Amino acid sequence: MRNLMIGCVVLLAMAESTFGQTKEPPRRTAVDLGGGVTMTLVLIPAGEFMMGDDMGYDMEKPVHKVKITKPFYLGKYTVTQQQWQAVMENKPDPKGSKLPAGVMWDDCQTFLIKLNAKIGTQGGKFVLPTEAQWEYACRAGSATKYCFGDDEARLGDYAWYSANAIGSPHPVGEKKPNAWKLYDMHGNMWEWCADWYDPGYYAKSPVDDPQGPATGTDRVNRGGALDRAAWVCRSAFRSYGPASPGNCVGFRVARVPVE
Repeated sequence: MRNLMIGCVVLLAMAESTFGQTKEPPRRTAVDLGGGVTMTLVLIPAGEFMMGDDMGYDMEKPVHKVKITKPFYLGKYTVTQQQWQAVMENKPDPKGSKLPAGVMWDDCQTFLIKLNAKIGTQGGKFVLPTEAQWEYACRAGSATKYCFGDDEARLGDYAWYSANAIGSPHPVGEKKPNAWKLYDMHGNMWEWCADWYDPGYYAKSPVDDPQGPATGTDRVNRGGALDRAAWVCRSAFRSYGPASPGNCVGFRVARVPVE
């Protein structure tokens, strides 16, 4: 009986540490953006992984252990033009509501401010994922080049890239998801992360919840894109660009516990 009681206490403590709730949060949650538009978020568990690729470029080295100490939610899809319009009341590209929205990093911040004001932060704050959170979610437990393994020939099942995209973005969710049911983590649109870019950051990165450099001139983006080769769509590949102006990239919303 004593062991059972101890076990119950441990489980309760674990539950209370998750998003400040007394029960385990749902694996998926849908955020109502108004006008019949929703945004589905997937629960990403806390855990650890090896970040980077020793066979990749210098900026992907060294491979190093990272611990994501708290669970968080991440968008099942890249933010679409329809979702952008619902929050911002304008559409960055009229080609199609399910196409990913391509915007500048600074515009993402405006979107997140409006989204937090619209939905509130009781269930967590909407932010861009850190670079570490993004790669952890992309890998979904894998330690291979891609979320599904090392076989480049299979990438077309999971991604729109230079071999199959025909030079145009595609509606989100048309390819296979990774093991955590996240779509388009490889290819289609680059995705902004919260971090400043530093090619040497991995050598000095903390283990627990790295946030990236304190300052910089460019922001990290991840995932590869519709006009890039398979090698660039790897889980570990890093890219970067100016926060503004003139660099339009997609993004995926994270929702994290409010500190």
